Amino acid sequence: MPGRPLDGLRVLEVATLYAAPQIGAMLGDLGADVVKVEPPSGDPMRRMGRRAAWDLVSRSKRSIVLDLAAGPDQETFRGLVRAADVLVENLTPEVRVRWGCTYDELASSNPRLVVVSVSCFGLSGPYSDRPGAGTLAEAFGGLTHMTGEADGPPMLASVAIGDTVTAFSGVIGALAACWSRDAQGREGSHVDVSMYEPILAIMAGTIAGWDGTSAPPHRNGSRVPGGVPRNVYRTSDERFVALSGTTDSQVARALTVIGRDDDVSRERFGRAEARMLVADELDALVASWIAARTRDDVMRAFIDARVPIAPVNDVRDILEDPHVTARGGIATVEPGPDLGAHRTEVLADWLA
Repeated sequence: MPGRPLDGLRVLEVATLYAAPQIGAMLGDLGADVVKVEPPSGDPMRRMGRRAAWDLVSRSKRSIVLDLAAGPDQETFRGLVRAADVLVENLTPEVRVRWGCTYDELASSNPRLVVVSVSCFGLSGPYSDRPGAGTLAEAFGGLTHMTGEADGPPMLASVAIGDTVTAFSGVIGALAACWSRDAQGREGSHVDVSMYEPILAIMAGTIAGWDGTSAPPHRNGSRVPGGVPRNVYRTSDERFVALSGTTDSQVARALTVIGRDDDVSRERFGRAEARMLVADELDALVASWIAARTRDDVMRAFIDARVPIAPVNDVRDILEDPHVTARGGIATVEPGPDLGAHRTEVLADWLA
């Protein structure tokens, strides 16, 4: 993306840990001036033994320490609120009241302010006062139930899916609210970001496909209902590939690759409604062909045939991949700021 499209946008972050601070980090990546307000003890993420995670979520930010339970710092905070365009918070209801950070109080100080509130279950509904995290959101929203082998237990992902999709939702909400304010002449607004509702968006196809009377959808390993071949396959050199070639034209080309381009195979597997009746058979044929060849040979054959396939990369593979490198998909970030390192310059910039 050319330039820094959010240059001049001021974002005040009163949030800790992982999900909500990613909203500030993403807005900072786009050029916003993000000021992170930390309590005297600092964001707990600083002390959780995950320095890389702290550097990740605190990138592109300036740090200021404010004791929002104290009078003088409350006045400073009000000044920053008046100067801000967006405020991101994930405070508990009790702390929100104690620190004077309810939406009504913030909006009274700055009617143009967009407030993005992040919580596990949202600000309304019977579960709104429950604590939570991305892990709970993944479980509550159904993603955990749909993850794992068909005959195994539900599994949590090994990465922070819930936290990260929450952050994307928060960024979208913040920018939509800013557009409403700045382009349509409205005042600020309150963006209520729950952590489980972005998971429901991931689950949308599964939810929409249930008829409401049969048994609810169940996890099925790397397979999906209605699409074959789609799976993770092991190669002869003990590597893995992910293949998803489920349209009729893709299957026709895949049959050629695996040496099954004959009348019988085309009749059994060529049309979607026919191959779903023998999905296990087709998947096994693809798996057997792949298992007899190295990953490089498998990749080359399916790519040449324009059947969608990708290697199952680990972190080393990602960092060494020429395509990732060419597009700048992985960047080195500066270490997160020292606690309170930018108080003087922030006050000068925002309150002058």
